[in-house]
Formats: sequence, structure tokens, C-alpha cells
Amino acid sequence: MKLNYGKTFLLGFGFFGVSVIWGVYNAFVPLFLANKFNLAPALIGFFMTLDNIAALLIQPPVGAWSDKLRTKIGRRMPFILIGAPVGALVFGLIPLASILPLFVACTTSLLLSMAFWRTPVVALMPDITPSRFRSQANGIINFMGGVGAIISFLGGSALYKMNPAFPFWLGSGLVLLSTALLLLFIREPKVFEDAQKQPGMWDSLKTVWMDKDKSALRILGAIFFWFIGYTAIEAFFSLYANKHLLMQEADGARLLGQLSLIFVIFALPAGYIGGKIGRKITISFGLIIMAACTMAMYLLPVGTLATVLTKLPVLGEVPWVGVILMVAGAGWALININSLPMVVDMTTEARIGTYTGLYYLFSTLSAIVGPNMNGWIVQLTNNNYNAIMVVSPVFMIVALVLMLGVKRGEAKVA
Repeated sequence: MKLNYGKTFLLGFGFFGVSVIWGVYNAFVPLFLANKFNLAPALIGFFMTLDNIAALLIQPPVGAWSDKLRTKIGRRMPFILIGAPVGALVFGLIPLASILPLFVACTTSLLLSMAFWRTPVVALMPDITPSRFRSQANGIINFMGGVGAIISFLGGSALYKMNPAFPFWLGSGLVLLSTALLLLFIREPKVFEDAQKQPGMWDSLKTVWMDKDKSALRILGAIFFWFIGYTAIEAFFSLYANKHLLMQEADGARLLGQLSLIFVIFALPAGYIGGKIGRKITISFGLIIMAACTMAMYLLPVGTLATVLTKLPVLGEVPWVGVILMVAGAGWALININSLPMVVDMTTEARIGTYTGLYYLFSTLSAIVGPNMNGWIVQLTNNNYNAIMVVSPVFMIVALVLMLGVKRGEAKVA
């Protein structure tokens, strides 16, 4: 049995659409909140966690629900066909909102619709991929997601300069295209174990907690801590570049695009490295790289970080902070590509959606804590956006310590 590369690349269009939406959202919504609506950093931090609060409440139970659903088009596709078009519509309306209540209404509708379909689209990968190929398949899917992030950051940065609405309209169109491709080319398996007799998400969480082998609990805890470190930076990087590095508003998104480019380049190798030397070791190396990069951004002076080293096609100017972000992109690929396969390989095929939901439960909990905590840190340090860079490596190291105790989750031979 071999990995079906064509089907996996097509499946990756689902994650491509998700990545475009969140790339544009994380890059430009904080700028709207700070410069258009004049919100304080702590309020911006809270606002940027609303998507994760919605995900926390919706994604895990939707994952368990999709395990049990049976329709003619599959158990995951109905969620995608409802959530994606609604999300695309309201996403295009966000930059048009001229008053804060209308802006909040558009973003809230987006968050609810995106949370409704994200777990099912991610669960499609292990549904159609044998265990021993899941790291490689996740590499391909995250490669597609990285392409979406590059388009949202680099393309979005250029479009934002023309008109702040253009990146959002691009994201809406690409999500609709991605959804159409999934509907046309992806066919879900027709035979499953009897999921009606399987425990739901909360029972599964209780099982994880009570299990004598704490591997599942440890990796879920590690996921919680490393996403605190990552999402805190992601939510504030545009403002970090604008306020701390004194760059133009659109430059933060362009720099994140440089990180995403290396993430894309390393997505496929990260999957194969995880398959060769083991997922646990690969993730551990990635955590060390991420901790070192974020600490470097904290320690190096502004003049050094902002010094332009070269100018490249598409990427534009590459300062020292861009180089650091590129190295971080490689480390993030090693972590992110191999973590979901580890989680789903700790359970049975019938409960893949449930355990995908657990993965998102812990990652979204951290994505709620991270921006809120860092928003207050910025505000309490007299709007020092560099302060977030000293917090991130601490949580990466905590995640590394937890990973050292994980004993399960490697690829299954059968």
C-alpha cells in the first residue's frame, strides 16, 4: 500500500482555505482594532481569542458528532458544505464594517462558521490515510496550508496597500474554490466501525486522564503549552513589527509570509523526518528551535532586527528578524506536521474525529490563554510589544519537558 499523493494534495485544499482565512484575519484584524477602532492592547488580545473560544465550544463536539454522522456524501462533508460558504461570505464583509458593533457581528459570524467545519476537514486526512503514512500526508496537507498562508501574508500585504478590503475578498474567493474542489474530488470511506457505541469527547477525555500510561495526556499538555507560545506571537506580530520594530503596517504580514514560506518548504521533509527518526524526536527538535528563535527576537536590539540583509523576489526585503522567522518556520514545521498524527494514532479509526477534537480542544484552550496573557503583559509593560518574545520560549521548554515522557503515538506498522 502506498500514499495516494494526488488525493492527499486535493484534500490539502481544505486546509489551504482554512489557512488563507486565518492568515488574513491574524495579520490585519489587529491593525483594524488598534488603528481604526483605537482599542487597547489587552482588549485586542481578548478580541483575538474569540475565534479560539468559539473553537473550544464548537470544534470538539462537532468532531465527535462527525464520527457518528452517516450521509450519502459522507460524515465530514456536510459540515464543510455548510460552514465554508457562510464563512467566506461574512469574511468578505469584515473590512466594510465602519462601526465596531458591525465589525464584531461580522467577525463573530466568521468565527462560528469556521469552528463548525475545521475539525471535520482536518479529520478527513486520517480517514483516508493509513497510519504509517499520516506524518507524510500531514506534511502534504500542511504544505498546502502553508501555501495558503503565504498567499494571505505576501499577497495580502500587497493587496492591503491597494485597498484594505482586497485581502479579505481574496480569502473569500479561495475558500469557495477550495470547497468546490473537495466536493468534486474527495470521496470519504463508506465503511466504519460502529461509532454509535464509541464514547464521546468528554468520555474520551476522562479515559485519557485516567489512563495509567500518560502519553496521551502528556502530548495534549505539550500541545497546550507550545500553542500558547506560538499563538501569542501570531496574534501580536503585526503590532510587534509596527510598534516595536517601527515598520509599516503591512510589513508584519510580509514577514510572517517569510516564516510561512519556510514552513511550506519544510512541511514535506518534516513528515518524512518524523517517519524516519520518530515523531517524538522530531517534535522535540522543533521545540528547541522555536525557543531559540523567539529568545533571539527578544535579546537582539531593534536596529539589528530591522537591518535589511537582502531583497528577494516575492519576499521583498529580508531583515534579520525575517531570517529568524524563517528558521522558526522550519522548527514549527517539525512540530506541527507530526503532532496531529501522534494524537490520532493513540486511538481507533472510529474515534479519529473525537481525538482530532481533543487536539483542537487543547490547542484552542492555549490560543485563548496566550493572546489574553500577552495582551496584559504588553499593557502592563507600558505597551512594550517585545515582552511577548520572552514569554514564548518558556512555554516551548515546558512543552519539551512534557514530550520527553510520551511513549506512544508513533506510526503503526500494520
